[in-house]
Amino acid sequence: MALSDVFLSPLGFAALLAAVPVIFLYLVRPDPRRVTLPTVRFLSEAAGTSSSSPLFERLKRSIPLLLQLLAILLFATALAAPYVAVSQSETVEETVVVLDASASMNVEDGGTTRFDRAVDSADGAVTSTTSVVLADGRGSIAIRDGTAADARETLAAIESTDAPGNLRTSIARATSVAGENARIVVLSDFAGDSDWESAVRAARARGLTVDLRQFDGGGADNVGIVDREFSGDNVTVSVGNFGDSEATRRVSLGDAEETLTLAPGDVRSVTLPVPAGGGEIRLSPSDSFPTDDVAYVAAPTDAAVDVLVVTNDRNRYLLTALSVIDPVSVTVVEPPNSIPDPPADAYDIVLYSNVDPEQFGDRYVAAGREAIAAGGGVGIQAGTSMPTAAYGDLLLIAPDRLASNPTLDTPVDDDLTRDITFPPPERYVSGDLRSGRALVSTTDGSPLIATADRGEGRILYYGYIESASSFKYDFEYPIFWKRSVFALADRESLSELNRATGDRLRFGNETTVETPRGEVRATAIDVQDAGFYVADGDRYSASLLSAAESDVSASEIDSDAAGGPTIRQERRTAPDPLTEFVALGIVAVALGELAFLRQRGDL
Repeated sequence: MALSDVFLSPLGFAALLAAVPVIFLYLVRPDPRRVTLPTVRFLSEAAGTSSSSPLFERLKRSIPLLLQLLAILLFATALAAPYVAVSQSETVEETVVVLDASASMNVEDGGTTRFDRAVDSADGAVTSTTSVVLADGRGSIAIRDGTAADARETLAAIESTDAPGNLRTSIARATSVAGENARIVVLSDFAGDSDWESAVRAARARGLTVDLRQFDGGGADNVGIVDREFSGDNVTVSVGNFGDSEATRRVSLGDAEETLTLAPGDVRSVTLPVPAGGGEIRLSPSDSFPTDDVAYVAAPTDAAVDVLVVTNDRNRYLLTALSVIDPVSVTVVEPPNSIPDPPADAYDIVLYSNVDPEQFGDRYVAAGREAIAAGGGVGIQAGTSMPTAAYGDLLLIAPDRLASNPTLDTPVDDDLTRDITFPPPERYVSGDLRSGRALVSTTDGSPLIATADRGEGRILYYGYIESASSFKYDFEYPIFWKRSVFALADRESLSELNRATGDRLRFGNETTVETPRGEVRATAIDVQDAGFYVADGDRYSASLLSAAESDVSASEIDSDAAGGPTIRQERRTAPDPLTEFVALGIVAVALGELAFLRQRGDL
């Protein structure tokens, strides 16, 4: 049997160490000396034996020590908190609060929001045992089986989000955590779809009381941004009128501005240029639901990607794939012609394709090294003949020979290759990987797609010989090259930089992320708040882009199943402390020592 089965705090026995100095003092105490006094000698001289034995005298002298050690033992036992397990009956009032924290709860009415009124109502619904489930898109549990005080403290700290909610999932989660005969209180505006009704029916079928409390008001004039799409340097914004009358709104981004007039139920679009560095798309005038009146746009200060293609045999498939990528500006040079001056200090990307080794010189390799040094990238495409020596360490493969009809291994899961089907080539360059990481390889170990980081830049090896591969005809071919361009230039597309609230941002490792609510350290975060997020020098945006969430008007619901908290009795095993009895023992020992000392004449 473990000490924890008898004592609540076994560490209290550490107080037994106090016995050590007590015993030490008794050991070093000098023995009493016997002195013979002639005047009383006749009292000690008598016929027969002494009235007391030496053993009895020794025991009498040790009784205070024994009493003090017993007191220390009892004191340590009290600190260890001995207990016995007893069965107890407890009255339980259990409530599970489902609090809608979705974006539509931010609608303003009478100087307050729906969410603020819902929190006040939730505070009054708290009972002795309370759980809180948030309808924030994930059905997260804020507190489970907490006390009334803990539940109120949790509710006071909750803030509404700018993301769409999922009320059905949250009610289902509340049903799963609720105990027998518990009450579920749902506080929401019940706007959007009615999927939540099936979850309510399931909870009531389990015998649970479900109390529905609706918070509406405001939102009848709502006009909001419901979608946002990027094309090149432009963004197309869709605006919907969810009010019951015609509305006119100015749509602005940077210095650009358009005016839209929308009838009730209309959705219209406007295209605006994205300024360098991004900005905020705003609808004016604003209305009672300000969340969807703003959409945030994150964009690099220099959106253009300058690509230099070095080739002696123009690869029209590659050039066509590059030309359809809007931010890409392509410059082609044929050795031994001179390289045109880059728009800035260096090209963002240098691609080598079908180069003639006899025409190829160091100056072309130097352009690639300058791109890498500037934080850009280099891509080398395999060919039947390659200037291997000139490429040097830029070539990730050590070419061996030309081989044919390979079988491919399963591609590595990577952003560059994800969801792309790579066919086996007719011919390929066989060889070993010298550095970097192979993403697509043949079964003999020869890399077909490989990448490597080099200082501040990146390198790509593309092992498909264009004339001996069908991949160039595949619709996924331009997708691969679009990904490769953004990866080599260390740029993310505008679609990747700009997210809808409720999405998840992932990072390569744990990093510090500046969010609209402050800094956090994480490898991934849910963007629940509209605004800008900054991580590793990149700026992202999140905006509410949901027609269902912007439709903030809701029909009145039937809340006929409302009721008070349900009371039930629970029997549970609980510890009954015995500390008071041990304390009485300590008092008894102390009184016994005093009585002994008084009887002996020391007091």
